Amino acid sequence: MFSSLNIFLQRWIAILTPLSLVFGVLFHQVGEQLLFIVSWLFAFMTFVGSLGMNVKEVRMVRKYPAVVLASITFLHIVMPAWAYFLSIIFFDDHLLTVGFVLAVAIPTGVTSVIWVTISKGNLPLCLSIILIDTLLAPIILPAILYFVVGESVTIDTMSLILNLLWMIVLPTILGITLNELSKGSIQKKWGPRLAPFSKLSLFAIIAINGSAVAPYVQKVSFELAGVIALVLFIALTGYASALWIAHVLWKDPVIATTFMFVGGMRNIATGVVIATTFFPAKVVMPIVFGMLFQQVLASVYNKVANWYGRHHFGINEGV
Repeated sequence: MFSSLNIFLQRWIAILTPLSLVFGVLFHQVGEQLLFIVSWLFAFMTFVGSLGMNVKEVRMVRKYPAVVLASITFLHIVMPAWAYFLSIIFFDDHLLTVGFVLAVAIPTGVTSVIWVTISKGNLPLCLSIILIDTLLAPIILPAILYFVVGESVTIDTMSLILNLLWMIVLPTILGITLNELSKGSIQKKWGPRLAPFSKLSLFAIIAINGSAVAPYVQKVSFELAGVIALVLFIALTGYASALWIAHVLWKDPVIATTFMFVGGMRNIATGVVIATTFFPAKVVMPIVFGMLFQQVLASVYNKVANWYGRHHFGINEGV
């Protein structure tokens, strides 16, 4: 039953994600009363995702140090700089600039594991990047936000660090520890049972935090359309530039596919929680709209990765 539910949720995630947002906006009065459980839901999601990780993944850093370093640089320097540049060109609104930068500065998405597996990328390398990027989040993210926020928006850096530790680092360490102590049996036994609840938690987070952006999306405006269009453009260029950079640096289809999904996907729920906790509601807009496109674009770029492998290396499709 759990496996069937998980397969159903995974198959329809690209539709259920925006539906959750719409539900949250329509019933924002309910969501406003449930904001206190969001951090708990996210910590649970992180814990479930980390049950499949182990210390051995870190060894991939020694085998592919350049790929790991390039991934961190792309995620937390290249894409935030690109988002900052575009947002100040198209919007004269510092809150939206913070939102766009935060949307791409957050850690890479755990769901990239799914797409790397489907496209036959390097799964151990993908897991090692996710693990390292997740553990570095309490250091990297406050530094980026401190640089971007400036004096116009105040942020409690210590509270942000503690929040990231609670939502990401501690659940990750707990999951890895339990996986190591059980020699992988806890993932085999409980992973499939908890997976659907993790996805349901994601939909709940999106719906609850949809209440924060309700005032901005209930009325259609040129600004709203512009924000959505720029979010889509940044997401498109994120995947495309990650694939191009990987091709130039390594010319290895397996590495390139892995780098593309790690560089293109984000743990958007993290950004939503941070934005609603530490910033005015408008900052959430660019982040929450990223949920509309991430999974859909991942499926599109899976086809692009297949074409890339065939065109440059004569490799058959992974799917």
